[in-house]
Amino acid sequence: MSKLKIAVIGGGSVYTPELIEGFLVRREELPLDEICLMDIDQERLKIVGGLVERMVQAAKAPIHIKLTTALEQALTEAAFVITQIRVGGVAARILDEKIPLQFGVVGQETTGPGGFAKALRTIPVMLDLARKIEKICPNAILINFTNPSGIVTEAILRYTRVRAIGLCNVPLGMKHMIAGWLRADPETVELDYFGLNHLSWVRGVKISGEDVFSKVFAAALEQARLGVFPFSPDLLEALRLIPSYYLRYYYHHDEVVEEQKKALKTRAEEVQEIDRELFRLYADPALSKKPALLEKRGGAHYSTAAVSLISAVYNDKGEIQIVNLQNRAAIPDLSHEAVVEVPARIDRNGAHPIPTSPLPKQVRGLVQAVKAYEELTLEAAITGDEHLALQALLAHPLVPSFSVAHNLWRAIKAAHRPYLPQFH
Repeated sequence: MSKLKIAVIGGGSVYTPELIEGFLVRREELPLDEICLMDIDQERLKIVGGLVERMVQAAKAPIHIKLTTALEQALTEAAFVITQIRVGGVAARILDEKIPLQFGVVGQETTGPGGFAKALRTIPVMLDLARKIEKICPNAILINFTNPSGIVTEAILRYTRVRAIGLCNVPLGMKHMIAGWLRADPETVELDYFGLNHLSWVRGVKISGEDVFSKVFAAALEQARLGVFPFSPDLLEALRLIPSYYLRYYYHHDEVVEEQKKALKTRAEEVQEIDRELFRLYADPALSKKPALLEKRGGAHYSTAAVSLISAVYNDKGEIQIVNLQNRAAIPDLSHEAVVEVPARIDRNGAHPIPTSPLPKQVRGLVQAVKAYEELTLEAAITGDEHLALQALLAHPLVPSFSVAHNLWRAIKAAHRPYLPQFH
């Protein structure tokens, strides 16, 4: 059997130790020979790479850790490529969260105008990366965590031949949340889950084959009344669906905007402070495990999602996992090429979507509108066409008027000029 190598692009991320922990836990089913961490920031790579090497040594795992700033070296002979990059860094994320608030729109890094700006910066970079994968390791499977994951994955699948699967921790988080409500083993929980990345719902739940959605929905209502599940109980009663966390930015938009305006710091500024402290901890030569502070960074279940997916492909498991992939008629209301977030069967050939029922009428319009926005954003990012950029903002349900869209576009284009050469 050939050696198993995984390349992590964006290996200097604070999340990397969590990813490595997952590989170490599952090393019997995923016998890795090499993990190559690649990053353009040599200092971050050195700090994170040092901790990763100590983690591997402490576990006495026969895995070679290599660090590089050369993309070609990282990709050579890779069987899997994990992407977790952030074009513009946290500084760009701060702008993504602050600029929309100036116009009364929620400031969030993947949803609304913030996600739009991030997509414009990120898609050209990810397409360049994908074209290098085509040349250097054409048989590799790309596991994309780079946000906005759905749009980025769609760009790669539409414009390259790379076998890409988009991954997000939200579906796994929902499964664990629902299992917790019923005090059940998450492994026994099956979700009827549908939508797009960061725009998804659960409309059915089975535990060990038994339909338990009525119990789950009652639990969701109770959690909402207690203020734990961040949605209005009346909203849930009206929807008769369980929305993922990111739907709060749509259903409770005005409340979220007011919260953000009153906050002393944006979430990105909080993250910046956490990152600073995490790198200080990572640099400690006595540290050989993931520090508890990483939990405050977000991204719960990130490692589990990534390692489970790679293991399912490598071991040809045929497992059902919720991923981002081309629709291929799984959701009848969307095009064949549209990337959706749905259950899929995972085997050595990749991910295969499982057909679902049509979109419920109460959310069909929202899903189709956001998908139109995603397609326009993708075209704008590739062509540098400002009319398409404006059309994308106008199509987004959170942008209320042409005036707001026009002013948002001017502000985004000016603030991110170094990362948007296609528009200049």
